[in-house]
Amino acid sequence: MFARIRYFVDGKGTNRTMVRLRALLRSNEFYLIPLALVIGTLAGAIVTLMAEIAQIAHVVIYGIPIDVRLSANTYISPWAAMIAPALGGLVLGIMEWWRRRLKLSSAVDPIEANALRGGNLSMRDSVVVSSQTLISNGCGASVGLEAGYTQIGSGIASLLGKFFNLRRNDLRLIVGCGAAAAIAAAFGAPITGAFYACELIVGVYSVGSAAPILAASLAGALTAQWLGGAPYSLEIPKVSAVGVEQYLALIVLALVTSGVGIAVMRSSSVFERLFKWLPVWLRPVIGGLIVGGFAIITPQVLAAGHGAMVLDLFHDMTIGLIAIIIALKVTACLISLASGFRGGLFFASLFVGSLIGKFFSAVLLLISPNFVIDPLVAMLTGMATLGVAIVGGPLTMSFLVLEMTRNVDVTAVVLAGCIVTSICVRFMFGHSFSTWRLHLRGETIRSANDVGWLRNLTVERLMRSDVGKVPSTTTIAATRGEFALGSRPGIVIVNNADEYVGLVLLPDLFSSDLDAIADDIQVIELARLTEIVLIPEMNVKSAMAVFDEAEAEMLAVVDSTDSRKVVGFLTETFARRRYVEEIDKATRGVLGALS
Repeated sequence: MFARIRYFVDGKGTNRTMVRLRALLRSNEFYLIPLALVIGTLAGAIVTLMAEIAQIAHVVIYGIPIDVRLSANTYISPWAAMIAPALGGLVLGIMEWWRRRLKLSSAVDPIEANALRGGNLSMRDSVVVSSQTLISNGCGASVGLEAGYTQIGSGIASLLGKFFNLRRNDLRLIVGCGAAAAIAAAFGAPITGAFYACELIVGVYSVGSAAPILAASLAGALTAQWLGGAPYSLEIPKVSAVGVEQYLALIVLALVTSGVGIAVMRSSSVFERLFKWLPVWLRPVIGGLIVGGFAIITPQVLAAGHGAMVLDLFHDMTIGLIAIIIALKVTACLISLASGFRGGLFFASLFVGSLIGKFFSAVLLLISPNFVIDPLVAMLTGMATLGVAIVGGPLTMSFLVLEMTRNVDVTAVVLAGCIVTSICVRFMFGHSFSTWRLHLRGETIRSANDVGWLRNLTVERLMRSDVGKVPSTTTIAATRGEFALGSRPGIVIVNNADEYVGLVLLPDLFSSDLDAIADDIQVIELARLTEIVLIPEMNVKSAMAVFDEAEAEMLAVVDSTDSRKVVGFLTETFARRRYVEEIDKATRGVLGALS
């Protein structure tokens, strides 16, 4: 099937109908809406199927009732708790060992694909990642299915986008539609899904992208509902209004969750280092055994924690019990991911955040019995703010609370807390969990904003190779005879080994002050920028930084950092013009204009 799709994408064998359809899709974002509806329906159906498979696995493995979530059980078999995650980890460990043996590259997630690859996702990798996420969650590892949902939804969208040969901006938009539909289907929250795509997958809010993303999100939510209900839907009773005096306390809660979120993300690299000394196939086995041990203490550490969150929302709990569950759940999540299980922290962060909110309100009540905060409001605020700290997306989390509670007053205070958390985490840390893990791999992206074009716009693509070179022993007069004024911006001076030693701008070479001594002075006396050069691998932004620092109009391009052999030259004017052109193209894509 993939070969046939590639056959069509390459333009071979396309018929007139396909050509017209592709042209229609490329002509206006409006025509992307039907494609977004198809993607949303497919994503909604697959999300529902994955959720049902995971629940059936929990029922079969742990012997729980079919209508009860794994983490909501008060007791599970210790044997199942120890064996199931370990065996699931062994399967994942063997898969990872085999991938490395075959020297296959790691799978690309939707954020990385949209930031660096113009929305290009491998469908094969998406299926593998979603399957691994399903195995991880199904065996009870402390991870959620959201990463698998968005991966498969985005993978389907990217496959269809490449089939219809969409432009770069449109392909990125369609990938966002797939992710939006997946999250909307998971939570039964179409507005949340739409803002998730805008904030985290596409990276911008765009007038042109609003209709397709909303269409996909609605289609995903409605499909999941029609097939049996949203897997992660939450029903919250009417919440009391929040007084002005409570805002300050809840803002303090937002700062607390910011610190917790940063600590969790920082700790992820520490936990990964703890497992590095183990063979790759054994890591998830050990991680599964540890998580299973935690599950014997409390089953709330298992899977995403959806059932536990619903259970804890309406039950009284001691401060000590809340603290223990928070510590065990966070540690179980970090161990699961560090040891090699696949999954996300979306719902886990919501669960832990709600417990932090409950803990905060209980402690505040002990400190000041006269100053009471509704525990449910505190839980919703903690849930959303920790979600912002770890996952990102302040509007995504705020609209999730709005769609759960349908209470504008509560949503207003949650939005304030989310904004505070977002600013605090960005200022003190600068990453969400997804981009932090990419950072640990050596990437520098901080969001899904399209920076792939910037990396592709290198000095090698911009430079001119018809560089004028003269030996360093050539006189000014001889050089003037070889190069006419105005024929080029400057010339490069080389030594006997044809290595760069400096450059001279032609206006300087033909200065009237040099007329009297042109026959006696060598051109090397006019050399400038003897140590400042560009290399072909530099992107245009790095090159412009070199231009600015050197205050140069032209720079030579040498073969590499270890070589002084000149391969071309680049002028600041041309580099800046091309940079502005690409920014303008990207901006027009953001605003929904045709590129």
